[in-house]
Amino acid sequence: MNKTDTYLSDLAEIRSMMERSSRFISLSGLSGVIMGLYALAGAAAAWYVLRQDGVLLQEGLERQAASQQAMLQLLGIGLGVLVLALITAVWLTIRKSHKTGQSIWDQSARRLLISLMIPLVTGGLLCLIFMSRGYVSVVAPITLIFYGMALVNGSKYTLHDIQSLGLLQIGLGLLSALFLGFGLLFWAIGFGVLHIVYGLYMYYRYERA
Repeated sequence: MNKTDTYLSDLAEIRSMMERSSRFISLSGLSGVIMGLYALAGAAAAWYVLRQDGVLLQEGLERQAASQQAMLQLLGIGLGVLVLALITAVWLTIRKSHKTGQSIWDQSARRLLISLMIPLVTGGLLCLIFMSRGYVSVVAPITLIFYGMALVNGSKYTLHDIQSLGLLQIGLGLLSALFLGFGLLFWAIGFGVLHIVYGLYMYYRYERA
């Protein structure tokens, strides 16, 4: 190996080290798969609650208001899915960080968390406002769009592949806004199917030995 090759190899190694230090790369692909399964189960439970409440999913916003009891049940389902997803993601991410030797709470992780939380909290509060009025049809497009924005925003501090997932979520959210009566279907596709597909992709590309 001549000096030029040595210099290029050293530069590539330095670049790789800088990339690892500036980006949080311990996200687990398996957590995406499991989160997708949680979301599909939550969507099925929500569909059952809405059907029992007499809310016809094909109707528009002005007709699609659920009872207070149904809203509480939907809120409970949503919180349950969220808590399970967070616990699973944190546990698998910690396990992966131990394997890669990266700190679970370094500067890149803090930047990633902040960039994710701003759109997520904003979208969550907006959903609560509409749900307090009894409207459920706008919840799917709001959650998909703001979640997609959070992923695009956070992709600067983690793997670039997350940006593509975020753009797909935003696209599904916009379609869901056009077809409000089918929001639950779009929600299941976005948070369920896409998470499973991308989780498997991330696992086989970055984690599988």
